[in-house]
Amino acid sequence: MTDQPFNLNLHTARLLMREPFFAALSRRVDKTPSTMVPTAGVRVNPHTQQFELLYNPEFMGSLSDEHKLGVLMHEFYHLVFEHVTGRKPAGGLQRIDNIAMDLAINGLPEMANKLPNEANPGPMMPGGEPMKGVFPGEGPFEHLPANQSYEWYLEALRQMSEDQQDGDSGEGGEGEAGEPGEGDAFGGADSFDSHEGFGEGDATTQEIAKERLKEAVKKAAEEAQQARNWGSVSSSMRQEIMDRIATRVDWKKVLRYFVKTSQRADRRSTPRRLNRRFPRIHPGKRVRRHARIAISIDQSGSVDDAMLAAFFSELNELASIAEFTVVPFDTEVAESTVYVWKKGTHRRTERVLRGGTCFDAPTRYVNENGFDGHIVLTDMMAPKPISSNCQRMWMTTRACAERPYFQTNERVIAIDVQGR
Repeated sequence: MTDQPFNLNLHTARLLMREPFFAALSRRVDKTPSTMVPTAGVRVNPHTQQFELLYNPEFMGSLSDEHKLGVLMHEFYHLVFEHVTGRKPAGGLQRIDNIAMDLAINGLPEMANKLPNEANPGPMMPGGEPMKGVFPGEGPFEHLPANQSYEWYLEALRQMSEDQQDGDSGEGGEGEAGEPGEGDAFGGADSFDSHEGFGEGDATTQEIAKERLKEAVKKAAEEAQQARNWGSVSSSMRQEIMDRIATRVDWKKVLRYFVKTSQRADRRSTPRRLNRRFPRIHPGKRVRRHARIAISIDQSGSVDDAMLAAFFSELNELASIAEFTVVPFDTEVAESTVYVWKKGTHRRTERVLRGGTCFDAPTRYVNENGFDGHIVLTDMMAPKPISSNCQRMWMTTRACAERPYFQTNERVIAIDVQGR
């Protein structure tokens, strides 16, 4: 009987048992075996737009448990530090960028002895060299201090490279692509993991990924806070993470991204567009993206006029890419009160219902009518609803967003009206 390939999903919970923050973050990251990467690497999946950890089963299976844990923490820190969603340099990521990112992670106190190094190398890599991480204070980076940012290390590495070139006769050395060579300023060192896909995608894709990443890190941090256990994460890093997620989210930007990610592509034949494959036989295709979005408005009095005015003012900017249907509700939806909102509409949303609040009613209405997205304006003071067939987002006041009545993995966004 042959051994089965290493399955990381079967080992993650055990490996992260004493790391509650990383365990919570891990649950929000897909883990996919792949021989396309020699070791491991995180990315935004170009098809699903979800965060994904690609790992080589043979590589991961050959590591000790401590080094497996180190690889997981290293990859998740690429997410925490937003290396995956950061803007890629004009010429693409170079070796110097990859080393700087890894130094920023591996220099953290919690990463000590978690990855193979000069004294304790890992398994042999495809190039015939043992796996070794890059660490501040070791090897060619022995003069660099720990606990610095990617940007700090990048500048330090550039200075090292310039100093090396000034001292060289011009032969060998590091070329324009940043590949190791004779007289290499970095002693042949390189990142052990794959950074392919970092900063990939158009501006909209990247912004959506940033918002999703911030939400994933926020949820993981909240779980660690509630458990009062961050594992090995240092106090200074905890504070940095909390500072990152404390930054107020631009609700208008999130609303726009929600609408865009709800869109469906409508492809229609048109003789006005050339078919590139069969130009004289078939007409071309015109792709139009559009979305039907339901706006459910809580009638309990929790959504005031100022909040509604701010929200519908922003819808004016999105009317060209989506159709919005207003769905007033309390414990039920009175279908006679439902209407399609049009750009420039100043219709006052009257309190047409007077009951309590039940989120199941608007959710059923949305599910039955095949909407592409569902936005609920409410104070969230009601039991958790049934599942939605489309993506759903909750928009409320800041006080309610910070202390929701029920816990949900769906997006909860505060509409800031005069700083509330």
